[in-house]
Amino acid sequence: MGGPLARLLASRVGLFLALLAGVLLPLAYAPIDWVWLSLLSPALLFAIAAAAPLKRALWAAYLFGLGYFTVGTSWVFVSISRYGTGPVVAAVVTTIFMAVLALFPWAAVYIGRKLRPQRDGLLLWLAFPLAWLLAEWVRSWLLTGFPWLLLGYSQTDTWLGHLAPVTGVFGISLVVAILAGGLAWLLLRPSVRSGAAFAVAFVVAIGGSLLLARDWTEPSGEPLSVALLQGNIEQDKKWSADYFETTLRRYWALNAEHLGADIIVWPEAAIPAWYHQVEDNYLARVLERGREAGSSVVMGIPVLEPDNSAYNAVVSLGEAPEFYHKRHLVPFGEYLPLRSIFGNLLDILGAPMSDFSVGQGVPEPITAAGVPVGASVCYEAAFGDEIAAVLPAAEILVNVSNDAWFGDSLAPHQHLQMMRMRAMETEREVLRATNTGITAIIDHQGRIRASTPQFVETSLTGQATPRQGATPYVRWLNYPVLIVVFAGLVALLGLRWRQRPS
Repeated sequence: MGGPLARLLASRVGLFLALLAGVLLPLAYAPIDWVWLSLLSPALLFAIAAAAPLKRALWAAYLFGLGYFTVGTSWVFVSISRYGTGPVVAAVVTTIFMAVLALFPWAAVYIGRKLRPQRDGLLLWLAFPLAWLLAEWVRSWLLTGFPWLLLGYSQTDTWLGHLAPVTGVFGISLVVAILAGGLAWLLLRPSVRSGAAFAVAFVVAIGGSLLLARDWTEPSGEPLSVALLQGNIEQDKKWSADYFETTLRRYWALNAEHLGADIIVWPEAAIPAWYHQVEDNYLARVLERGREAGSSVVMGIPVLEPDNSAYNAVVSLGEAPEFYHKRHLVPFGEYLPLRSIFGNLLDILGAPMSDFSVGQGVPEPITAAGVPVGASVCYEAAFGDEIAAVLPAAEILVNVSNDAWFGDSLAPHQHLQMMRMRAMETEREVLRATNTGITAIIDHQGRIRASTPQFVETSLTGQATPRQGATPYVRWLNYPVLIVVFAGLVALLGLRWRQRPS
């Protein structure tokens, strides 16, 4: 590609610009929400990757990834440094983690360049966007998955968000990546033709999203009064035996303030003890007070089964308590992979001495106030297909979390934004109770009805309406988007094969 800008991007200056674009892209997400960067940053990467020689293009992609994940997931350092074994180990582990994550943008550019058709427009409009989406999808499941900072999450407050109940977050990512490719083409080949093509694509994307702006589900009952408790127990005190009674008194008092609400939700592991240790005394009294007031209490609490299987669980207290066992655990945080090999060696990263087990079987709703509730715990908010697995049976979603691990970083805001996307995909209202914030009530279109500040002992009250029915995303999950991606990549591969020298 010719032109002064193309030559500049193809030079070593392009490496610096790629790094800068990666550093800036996390600002497109919560809490900054500079959404325009979700187009500009990947567009700049695509333009550099198209204009530069292959080796330099790959270095640009890797530097982009380093900037992207170092800034966007800087909370990894906070978690290990503050609650692991200090800044030295945190720096080493974080550096390795970022170096691995940076391989995904690198892989996207590598695949795009290897599929490079003779027309550079196809490279930018299709090859790079499809390869980007492929990299995001692989990142969502490889080694249990890390689907943080998917491009589509940046669109929770834009018109493209209307795609969520149809395509899910991956479909939105693909649309944003395609528009970014069109913008890259405009940057490299500024002309009336390229400008018109980008304008048409932008209008079609926004117009198509607006055409889908409808409710796919409907209310199934009257609004319920809800109360979400935020105990604000500091992470370094949470599991301290000296602080145990303080924790029990704090949640007892918060709960007592809201007796009479239809549903009261406590956060993840609100009680720092095994369920059976507090079942016959503390929880029995909570249940009795709730029953007298007509309140259903849902809380996060660890569960130890007779066979010594430990679960990070959610329980709905009742005559017969109903449990949800967390199904997607955090590696090194809730369990240590290959424990039989490493033993306790890597517990410095945060894993407990006794690992949690993965919840088994088909997920089922638990019941609160007579309504089927889809429960999830913390990190599970990042996995749309897993949240949707309990639908359409569940009529309300409850997510309990403990974001105290992340401190005052970007993570709690990003985490909430992901749960907003889950509300949009499923068209279910969400009750999100957290230990230190951000606690929130989210409506079925992903809008925050009410939320709490961080790092304060407080509670949040409001209403939530049960809903019934299934969105297209709940029915089809990610399969339609993946079919489009793989079909496009196969078509480009076939075109590349036909264009090969005879």
